[in-house]
Amino acid sequence: MARTQANPIEQPSDVSLLSAAMPGDYFQLLKPRVMSLVVFTALIGLIMAPGSISPVVGVVAILCIAIGAGASGALNMWYDADIDAVMQRTLRRPIPAGQVGASEALAFGLVLSLFSVMTMGVLVNWLAASLLAFTIFFYVVIYTMWLKRSTPQNIVIGGAAGAFPPMIGWAAVTGSVSIESIVLFAIIFIWTPPHFWALALYKAGDYDKANIPMMPNIAGAASTRRQILFYTLVLAVTAVLPTWLGFASMAYGVIAGLLGVVFVGLAWTLWNSPLNDKEYKNEKRLFGFSIFYLFVIFGALGIDAIVQRVFP
Repeated sequence: MARTQANPIEQPSDVSLLSAAMPGDYFQLLKPRVMSLVVFTALIGLIMAPGSISPVVGVVAILCIAIGAGASGALNMWYDADIDAVMQRTLRRPIPAGQVGASEALAFGLVLSLFSVMTMGVLVNWLAASLLAFTIFFYVVIYTMWLKRSTPQNIVIGGAAGAFPPMIGWAAVTGSVSIESIVLFAIIFIWTPPHFWALALYKAGDYDKANIPMMPNIAGAASTRRQILFYTLVLAVTAVLPTWLGFASMAYGVIAGLLGVVFVGLAWTLWNSPLNDKEYKNEKRLFGFSIFYLFVIFGALGIDAIVQRVFP
């Protein structure tokens, strides 16, 4: 797990950083945009799960998942401070920007991790807590410390960390893992490569500077585009499984199918577009749509579950 020695920024002492850091700086350590997606998909898993849960316990479960996701983000920024400092899209993060000390970020992440897992276990159930703990471990140790710097398949395998939240939400209600929650996991897991590789295609220079083996930097743009198309085709099929398996309505299936056609169309357009397009219009369009796609898919699943309960 050799770390890239690439941080050119002279950091102040931890004491000065601790006194200068503002609450907003620590909030940024939580990766709030990523956290919002985690909370949303976990909430959908909780809503879709059969059975009932006390509103108070449900809120506690979602808060624990949010805090656990934030803790993962803080630990990720602590370990990746060296490469964050040389990448254009990350150099303003709190540690490379000199707003929070590395030791504070590490302590912050560890405390939040322990708090979120123990609170989930005591107040919700220990299966959900175990899944949350494993998610934090997977993201920080397996993905951040190992896969990210060692293989172009980093985001494929590491994407599992972002796919666990709906399964944790489901387990918070049922105390179990089922085929339904596994399908929710699979949708996010398969969505991650085309989503992130689209970004990596137009940020390849950043990853080169940081010596991170992302797929476009190792296999080239043409191979990455081809793999994006493959994963998008698989995703389009996977996203309609809730209807085929009977835990979502035909209305959801139609929505998922139409969105899948659009996603595949964008991936096909990207695959066939010139490799020398330096404006990266198709890559940016695919990346933007991928975010919209996941929110609509999970939003439709949540609404569908509520409608089926109100009008069984």
